[in-house]
Amino acid sequence: MQTRTLGTSGLQVSAIGLGCMGMTAYYGPGKDKKEMKALLLAAVERGVTFFDTAEVYGPFVNEEVVGKGLESVRDQVILATKFGFDLSGPAKTPGAIGLNSRPEHIKEVCEQSLRRLRTDRIDLFYQHRVDPNVPIEEVAGAVKELIDEGKVKHFGMSEAGIETIRRAHAVQSVAALQSEYSLWWRKIEDRTLPVLEELGIGLVPYSPLGRGFLAGALKGTTKLDSEDFRAKLPRFSPEALEANQSLVNVLQEVASRMGATAAQICLAWLLAQKSWIVPIPGTTNLSRLEENLAAASMQLTAEDLSEIESAAERVAILGQRYPEHMEQMTGL
Repeated sequence: MQTRTLGTSGLQVSAIGLGCMGMTAYYGPGKDKKEMKALLLAAVERGVTFFDTAEVYGPFVNEEVVGKGLESVRDQVILATKFGFDLSGPAKTPGAIGLNSRPEHIKEVCEQSLRRLRTDRIDLFYQHRVDPNVPIEEVAGAVKELIDEGKVKHFGMSEAGIETIRRAHAVQSVAALQSEYSLWWRKIEDRTLPVLEELGIGLVPYSPLGRGFLAGALKGTTKLDSEDFRAKLPRFSPEALEANQSLVNVLQEVASRMGATAAQICLAWLLAQKSWIVPIPGTTNLSRLEENLAAASMQLTAEDLSEIESAAERVAILGQRYPEHMEQMTGL
């Protein structure tokens, strides 16, 4: 597995990471914990060093699974987790709960995450969503204190706007921005990517496979589980799934000509955009993991990239990525 450095931070990770959210939440009932431990270790054996979790995934249980699963190889991996939601209430989905990035809360979350992850440091600590009630300078300052104490190694942000990123970066260097980015959601290209390049900040795309849709995992007739978070997203309504299938069909045609899968084309396309981009596709399946990781060795030519983009641009995507109340939590 090739490695990449997230911006100018010096944080070196595998070119493709592993998003762990789906192991315990959001895409239906959580998976068997022993099986997920085996998958985590299988990922390490195949060269993955970058693992993404968050306190809100579960909530809490995802960090526990990741921490226990990777405890024996802790010094070989980079652990990323997140703070920023108020989890004091009964709601279990990020869109239904409030935000809390008060400095004292950030420090409490850090201590709890360290315990659940069975470690003495968090390699990359993201603000999960920007809290409009707390100046970003205070947030960055709190993380800076945690870095000075050795409890956190690097500061990250998620779905933050460019002015917020600049203000935070002036207080504590931001190593990485996590944002949705894929062939069916490219909003960050015009304004955000140039600012990241200017400031030396890496990009970690989540949902690089469109929450599985671009990989062909869903069809227009797919009935999502009642516990599946995607059922609440406009882009995954039955009408949208059926209409958007044309994009998957196009990608599969392109992939077939290149001797690859649609998932590999999507990941290779992302990797070709910038050398400091590290996607984190999630999976709970070993064969999917191996399929995704194989994309790191693909070399797309300029002609390949042009063909992929031309094919994708011919398809009009139906449906917003989030309901309005959740989209308002982002700064993009």
